[in-house]
Amino acid sequence: MLPEDVRILALMLPETVAGAHSGNPDFRVGGRVLATLWVEEARVVLRLAPEDQAALCEAEPDLFTPLDGAWGRRGWTNLDLDLCAEDTLRDALLAAWRRTAPPELRALYQDA
Repeated sequence: MLPEDVRILALMLPETVAGAHSGNPDFRVGGRVLATLWVEEARVVLRLAPEDQAALCEAEPDLFTPLDGAWGRRGWTNLDLDLCAEDTLRDALLAAWRRTAPPELRALYQDA
């Protein structure tokens, strides 16, 4: 997958907007970052629930790795774009959106 693919798929999620975080493009819902794109490193950092992080890192350790330290323990997870299939990226972005979106917005799209 390419960085532009991340941008396209992330902005398809309800009420998600593009922004910037520490000089990198990011994607937000409800004013909170759900993903940060590291273009030159061909990776995206996702805000996942710790249980989603654990499941993805176990299922696909070549793609998903927790960030080091406290951020990683909170669910922030690297996804390597070079080896990633579209459905994997789409599912990971949706999981990050569900983790980040305000409860009332999530309730509107609980079947998404």
